[in-house]
Amino acid sequence: MAEVVITYETLYELLRREKFREELQKLDENFFKDVVNYLKDKTLILNSQSQKESIFTSVETSKTKRQIENTSKILKELYERREAKIVRMAMFSSRAEDPIQIESLLPEEKKMYESLKETLDSFRQGILYNLLAEKMPEMVKNEISKDLKTPEIPRSNKLIKFKEAVPKFIGEDTYIYGPFEPEDIANLPIKTADLLIQKNRAEPI
Repeated sequence: MAEVVITYETLYELLRREKFREELQKLDENFFKDVVNYLKDKTLILNSQSQKESIFTSVETSKTKRQIENTSKILKELYERREAKIVRMAMFSSRAEDPIQIESLLPEEKKMYESLKETLDSFRQGILYNLLAEKMPEMVKNEISKDLKTPEIPRSNKLIKFKEAVPKFIGEDTYIYGPFEPEDIANLPIKTADLLIQKNRAEPI
């Protein structure tokens, strides 16, 4: 697949293809990296616009905010549609006991597919095949299962309670938070939470 420059329009088009085509669509191998760079660029633009106060920049700031919000929605739906297709691929492959073509999967998606297929194969063997052999289901311990466990993600958030109303804003992780009302509780990235505490708009819990 030819390299695609990530823009709001190209992301929308990629989602449209994923929605209306049954097979998993091929993405550039640098897709995730390019998306992260795109979001970072948009956040820098938004921060720059927010520092300039005028009627014109206010309009541009609102436009950029909406674009970031809509981009997040597009990425969520794109991921979930691809996720559903990968689950079906793993299921069909396990049922047919025959490998299928997985060239359209990104490296991270291949790990998801292989993990799903291995789990399905294990349960199929332990339950179905034992029943067909007139045996009670028995799950065989998988030596690789330890490697497939989701790694523990280090905690980098802080729980805070808002002391006053705060409108929507973009955190250091490029996610959109808010709006919040007084007494609302939120689990936010540490730097974002500390900044709100320093400005006396929230307090730690």
